[in-house]
Amino acid sequence: MVPNDYDRFMRRALAEAAKGTGMVSPNPAVGAVLVRRGHIIATGFHRGRGLPHAEIECLAVAPAGSLRSATLFVTLEPCCTTGRTPPCTSAIVQAGITRVVIGAVDPNPLHRGRGIRKLKDAGLEVIDGVLEKECSGLNEAFNKWIVTGRPFVIAKCGMSLDGRLTRPRSETRWLTSAAARAESMKLRSQVDAILIGANTWREDNPRLTIRGLGHAKQPWRVVLTHSANLPHSSNLISDRFANRTLVYRGKTLAQVLDDLGSRDITSVLIEGGGDVLGQAFDGHLVDRVHFFLAPILTGGPVAAVAGAGANSTAESARLRELKVQKVGRDLLVTGCPHWD
Repeated sequence: MVPNDYDRFMRRALAEAAKGTGMVSPNPAVGAVLVRRGHIIATGFHRGRGLPHAEIECLAVAPAGSLRSATLFVTLEPCCTTGRTPPCTSAIVQAGITRVVIGAVDPNPLHRGRGIRKLKDAGLEVIDGVLEKECSGLNEAFNKWIVTGRPFVIAKCGMSLDGRLTRPRSETRWLTSAAARAESMKLRSQVDAILIGANTWREDNPRLTIRGLGHAKQPWRVVLTHSANLPHSSNLISDRFANRTLVYRGKTLAQVLDDLGSRDITSVLIEGGGDVLGQAFDGHLVDRVHFFLAPILTGGPVAAVAGAGANSTAESARLRELKVQKVGRDLLVTGCPHWD
């Protein structure tokens, strides 16, 4: 195989890994592909916590007698310790595979590079860093959580072009289009928790569920409040997912994120309102934004992002990895805020 083949087979492994997105937390999504004589003979992906890892799934379906001259492509460095499952490095060595091609090194400081060393010590050829950016990016939430203990934070909002959420109290129509709302549902299905403030809870009585996506896992529903005066008949505490609702009283957003991280929650989607989003940006707690801009101008007092705000333009958050795309009639702006 030549380097171009490495990229091609790793892309297939990435496609396998993506099948587990939103279902495997707090584990990373991982895909594996076995190749022999230039042909794929088996594939696998991690399906969920406590279930076999991608490498084991792949080895289990490989044709008998096909492994001793095969190359294993895997998006993340194979594990080398016993946890809920045995170490993948041992299974790979025992299978008789001669070469392992790895996308990203394990970001866990306790494990980083150890799997690669064990494979090399056993006499296997190991090539790492193939499509490293793509393989690492697939698990951006896990990568942050496993190092810092805090979940990856996505700020999402649907707003008017002038950055407002203002609408008459009698108005029940959405600011953004059905296509934007469908895209938001996909985003919900990829995170462990959805977070809102008490005002959003009182005024909108949201469900914060995933609809129209089949068997997606229901995220935790998290509410921040300063008051004990909460609606007792609301959806969040009376529907069939009531046991998936967490209410934090008198806690800062930073404190809540620390607690959620300790609960193995690796990603949080902040859906509002403006006060909570303001606190998130004031505290430099946002890792990525998904802002839907509707082509309307509402004016009015309700800002999409409130808070104290930046002291100067120079201190404002600037988006890197900026992308703008059209979703229905709206614009979706995504990027990673940085405070220089």
